[in-house]
This record gives sequence, structure tokens and C-alpha cells, in this order.
Amino acid sequence: MVTDLENEEQLEEEETVTDTAEAEDTEEKKDEEENEQPEESEEEKLKKELDDTKDKYLRLMAEYDNFRKRSAKERLELSASVKGDTVAEILTVIDNFERALGTETQDEAYKAGIEMIFKQFNDVLAKLGVEVIDPQGETFDPNVANAVNQIEDPELGENVVAQVFQKGYRIGEKVIRYAMVVVANP
Repeated sequence: MVTDLENEEQLEEEETVTDTAEAEDTEEKKDEEENEQPEESEEEKLKKELDDTKDKYLRLMAEYDNFRKRSAKERLELSASVKGDTVAEILTVIDNFERALGTETQDEAYKAGIEMIFKQFNDVLAKLGVEVIDPQGETFDPNVANAVNQIEDPELGENVVAQVFQKGYRIGEKVIRYAMVVVANP
């Protein structure tokens, strides 16, 4: 009986050794398979790095181009806004010159001087792109004029500007000051 027991123990040891050997063989095969998979060559790594760098460069260039365009647009808008604000402040002086031209005076040299200054102001405004809005006799347009009064006049048509109290001004399509008018037959 001892021999049967010894044989069984010996068989169990052999099975354990065999199982261990098989497990080691399986691990070696896995290692060999992993080693057999080709690693990225240095050339492929450099190629990937170049592609990444190129992509970053293109994105940076696009971002810079957008920034440049946005900055240029903001500068133009700011310039137009500053120009409009400056001209709006000067318009009261222009109005006073127009009133001075409308008054009667005995001194022709004085009147000629006022006319010259008024002409210079108008020339400067024209260089800046400022246009006068004088809707006298035209159909009332609330986009360029404010109606401050209404009258009934059978000689004028419906919604026609009968009188202009104060001229309006604009730069391009932007109205700097709306004209103040009286509208006939609203």
C-alpha cells in the first residue's frame, strides 16, 4: 500500500510540475508574441511628432489670422465711433454759425468772415465723410428725422416735411444727429 500511496504522490508532483511548465511556456509565448509585434520605428515616431507640430502650427496661424481680422474690425468701429462723437460735439458750433449767417448786419467784411469760417467747417466735415440731412419737402422718414410738431397744410402732401428746425448729420449710414422737423398732414 505504501507503494500505491507513493505512486499517487509522485503522479501528483509530476502533474504539478507539468502544469507549472505549461504555465511558464504560455507566458513565454505571450512575451514572444508581444516582442514579435513591431514597435514603432524612430522614423514613425518623428513623423507623428511632425504631424502634431504641423497641426498645432496651422491652428495657431488660423487663430492669429482671426485675431488680426477681429482687431482690424474693432479699430475701424472704434475710429468711426470716435469720429462720430467728435463731430457731434462740433455740430453745435456749426448751428451757431448758420444762425450768425442768417442775421442781418451792416458790416459786409464781418459777414464775409463768418461765411469763410462756415465754409471751412463744411469742407472739414466733407473730408471726414459727414453728410447733411436736410429733408425739407421730402416724405418724413423716422430713420433720419424726429418729428417735433405737426401741421395741417393743404398745399403739402401727406407726411411731408414742412419745416426743418435743425439739420441732421450722418457719416456713411450711421446717423450722428437726427434732423428735427415739422411734419404736414400726418
